[in-house]
Amino acid sequence: MIMIMATATITTGMRAMTAERLDYLRDPKEIYRRSFEMIGAAADLDRFPADVRPVAERLVHASGLETAARDLVFSDGAGAVGRRALAAGAPIYVDAEMVAAGIIQKRLSGNRVICTLNDEGIAHRAAEQGTTRSAAAVETWQNKLPDCPLEGSVVAIGNAPTALFRLLEGILAGWPRPALVLGFPVGFVGAAESKDALIKYGRQLDLPFITLTGRMGGSAMAAAAVNALAGGKREHKSGGKREHKSGGNGE
Repeated sequence: MIMIMATATITTGMRAMTAERLDYLRDPKEIYRRSFEMIGAAADLDRFPADVRPVAERLVHASGLETAARDLVFSDGAGAVGRRALAAGAPIYVDAEMVAAGIIQKRLSGNRVICTLNDEGIAHRAAEQGTTRSAAAVETWQNKLPDCPLEGSVVAIGNAPTALFRLLEGILAGWPRPALVLGFPVGFVGAAESKDALIKYGRQLDLPFITLTGRMGGSAMAAAAVNALAGGKREHKSGGKREHKSGGNGE
């Protein structure tokens, strides 16, 4: 942020100049209001049911692209399922620390946000299996904590396509089923294919999901989807707990 006062004098080497105050919107409430007003005007949001529309709005807001709404695919009732699960305190499993960092804690209802990407042994497991750390980390979600079951949880994948592929493989093999899968892996290798797989198997298995087609995605969008379902424009008094250590992408 550039903070320049009209009367300020800036000296650089032998030069001195009086800077002007830049003209830009400063009021956070007005910025917020205008942002969503512009989103409503630019994106076709009328096609979305009430339970998914806040997710579409947040995805456009997070990306700055109205095409995010155009490419959004979801199962019937997915938003309502996710909102109920989060309101009931379901754990949130994420594939990357950046997703966890983007989740607004004050919107949560005591939900634990869990990322196992940097847990001890993950790198070794990945090397042994010839896969990514992200995929290896997903395998630990089956039995992470007794009070944080994968069954009935909300999964938000915002980085690695291999994490989404491995989750789907596990569910097909009989793993506990999350209440909702938010699939937003990003990139040129495997991202579009992993989300196509989520759509295919989500429909076959009656697994609630929300995702974007194509290469678009990312941690900010995955976190935005969680935030939309964890209260939308409302705020919860109770916060949640994060369980992660250092950063990392793990693709």
